[in-house]
Amino acid sequence: MIGTLERVLVRPPLAEDGARWRECGWRAAPDHPAAAAEHEVLVGLLEEAGAEVVVSRHDPGNPDAIYVYDPVLVGREGAVLLRPGKEVRRGEPGALAPMLEAAGVPVARSVAERALVEGGDTVWLDAETLLVGVGYRTNAAAVPALREAFPGVGVIPFDLPHWNGAGEVMHLMSFISPLDRDLALVYPRIAPVRLMALLAERGISVVEVPDEEFESQGPNVLALGPRRALALEGSPETRRRMERAGVDVVTYRGDEISRKGDGGPTCLTRPLLRS
Repeated sequence: MIGTLERVLVRPPLAEDGARWRECGWRAAPDHPAAAAEHEVLVGLLEEAGAEVVVSRHDPGNPDAIYVYDPVLVGREGAVLLRPGKEVRRGEPGALAPMLEAAGVPVARSVAERALVEGGDTVWLDAETLLVGVGYRTNAAAVPALREAFPGVGVIPFDLPHWNGAGEVMHLMSFISPLDRDLALVYPRIAPVRLMALLAERGISVVEVPDEEFESQGPNVLALGPRRALALEGSPETRRRMERAGVDVVTYRGDEISRKGDGGPTCLTRPLLRS
């Protein structure tokens, strides 16, 4: 998750998405022209970082479809179609499959129907270690399902906090984002003790997100490469702390595409290839 980003999938907001904002639990109705403008800037930043951007327009009418990190997980053999815990998103993995195939990313398999798993609850700590958050969006059955989908990979589960309940998203990536092989951005107050211990055991230092910037999505950043990060505007102290740790940070405005739907830069992107 920290190699140089070479190819990435995005899905822009569509005009017809806004009608279902309440059904999808958004905080407010998106303003489509403003959302489209924000997304265009985001794509420009990805391209400036050297990534080829693959654009999909799957699942029109679903505002959550812009958060392309959640429906699939990409490994060495291709994409694994997941099964989102949020019921209104269950059609997204199948809708994305043809686009992935057209982009040269084979669909290797799908998780079993008993499993619920969203990409936001998965973190590749390294090429052989997949961390999984078990909570309201990803259930315990996801752990054996992911072990089957990624043979030879160590899948390590962590229980997620209740936080504000099932109605508000709380993913593993809500409080941890890798920045380099030896560095991660973490909001430690709700991080599992076993997770903090694992980071220490692996020699991974932590940049701590301050309390006042957790709900501004301070912990949710996208690694563009080792110690290069894309972050949502509005968490200035977190940015300063990353920069003091040697991280080059660029930011985007996401009032429409991030804050209203609770999805940061990782949520808005599905990396397809890193070097």
